[in-house]
Amino acid sequence: MTKITFNDGMKIYWDHPIEMDDGLILRADIFCPEKVGKYPVIMTYGVYGKWLDFRDGYKPQWDIMVDKFPEVMANSSCKYQNWEVVDPERWVPDGYVCVRIDSRGAGRSPGYLDPFSPRETKDFYNCIEWAAQQEWSNGKIGLNGISYYAINQWQVAELQPPNLAAMCIWEGAHDLFREWAYHGGIYCTYGGNWYKGRCIPRQNGLGVNGYKARINGDYVSGPLTLSNEELGYNRTNMNRDMFSNKLVTDQYWQERIPDFSKITVPVLSAANWGGQSLHSRGNFEGFNKIASTEKWLEVHGMEHWTEFYTDYGVNIQKRFFGHYLKGEDNNWRNEPRVTLQVRYPGNKFVERKENEWPLKRTNWTKLYLTPTGSLSSEEQTFEKTKIEYDGFGEGITFVSQPLSGETEITGPMASKLFISSESSDADLFLVVRVFSEDFKEITFKGALDPNTPVGQGWLRASHRKLDPNMSKPYRPYYTHDEIQPLEPQKIYELDIEIWPTSIVIPKNYRIALTVRGRDYVNQSGGGSTLPNMNKFSGCGPFLHNDSDDRPLDVFGKKVSLHFSDKQSPYLLLPIID
Repeated sequence: MTKITFNDGMKIYWDHPIEMDDGLILRADIFCPEKVGKYPVIMTYGVYGKWLDFRDGYKPQWDIMVDKFPEVMANSSCKYQNWEVVDPERWVPDGYVCVRIDSRGAGRSPGYLDPFSPRETKDFYNCIEWAAQQEWSNGKIGLNGISYYAINQWQVAELQPPNLAAMCIWEGAHDLFREWAYHGGIYCTYGGNWYKGRCIPRQNGLGVNGYKARINGDYVSGPLTLSNEELGYNRTNMNRDMFSNKLVTDQYWQERIPDFSKITVPVLSAANWGGQSLHSRGNFEGFNKIASTEKWLEVHGMEHWTEFYTDYGVNIQKRFFGHYLKGEDNNWRNEPRVTLQVRYPGNKFVERKENEWPLKRTNWTKLYLTPTGSLSSEEQTFEKTKIEYDGFGEGITFVSQPLSGETEITGPMASKLFISSESSDADLFLVVRVFSEDFKEITFKGALDPNTPVGQGWLRASHRKLDPNMSKPYRPYYTHDEIQPLEPQKIYELDIEIWPTSIVIPKNYRIALTVRGRDYVNQSGGGSTLPNMNKFSGCGPFLHNDSDDRPLDVFGKKVSLHFSDKQSPYLLLPIID
């Protein structure tokens, strides 16, 4: 039964039932203005448990945020504040209804837990259309949220719900194969660990064995308490699902990667420079690929969750939704299509407006790798030579001369290499780095890891096949539709994508490129971490260390980089004039 309360200036429907087309009942909390009327809706749908308080599920993240930005707690009791969704106390007073829905098999909603599945997406569609018909709704539904609550927006938008009016996709991957599970074809263990640490502990049926809600003392994942056998029967094995589907053409991925030509709704896509290995690429790619003519890109820094809740982030969201859901004359349509928080050393950011991505005034600049370990602005010819490194070793670092002046790098990057392997394959991990005058590496606060490099890219050599229609010189695009083993000792030309970044580099600093066969390690990282995650050393939780995916006898062999008058490897940088 739905419980209705009047608290903090809101009429709240607790655990309200929404019936799906197959008869299953999902549960939603609905936060409405006390004044009867028809209001626009801000909706989220996902797996994290709508009754789980931010401070209980993610206390370290909460403490970091409110310590630096106490504004998050202004004009709010924060008792309705949940992970990666809007705070209703900051939205309902502005004339919005906030709807939070536990997805099938999660939190208070029964059913089979299968994140990002077609069934989930269909449920989301049904929830959007249901909300549009309710007495408190004006029929205009906006979607807003971070990460999970952003990724599934891309998915449901493909289905074109008639009452979906606008979406704010805040740090949300769009291609679960390329950005989540297989970076350049190399399996990333994060997805399986995330499912185990973030989804299963919120599974419906945990009951007394799960979290208890601060807001009402009831069970976040109730009301029933099921046996371990019943819980296992009611969920997929996500790590198995991802690991066993190694090509993007597999049905599993085809069902989870949306057709962007079918996304026509207005979109605000918000990326994080520090979102290497998960979300950032999706926000950039999604912005460029969707069919919508009404789309904007915003790019910020700091932690994954922070800017969504700050005054800066909330104001952007409210201007966007105010225009599309409420018809406010707030000049949003005249807003430049791109807003960049350009990054400087010391985690300093300077806002700048632009009109496109990548920037038209980009000076695409090649820095050539040399056998002596330098990065040169001039292409050089060499006698046929090679340098080699151990597949699981430290790799090779190429360093530029001191910069003659302040230099801005903002945009996607790429590299061309000529390699051979002692085995039938090789994994390439590329790290773009910046060093100060005294050769101290300058790292940055990533979305999760506090000590990330400037940029990273990955490629499994057997996944080197390019899509000629999708590839750009600055963004190679792999088909991932077949595995092409290497012939040992044969030289192969590889184009490697390096995810977008932004950094204004001071005069006399140096740019470096490290080519290696395993994840980057920042020696001064300090081993910091967040709950239920590995010790961070520069890559956060996004590691590529599955021994079944990377057997020593294949990927631990020596790899050689080749140079000759016909083989000039380089790093391609987006220098902004």
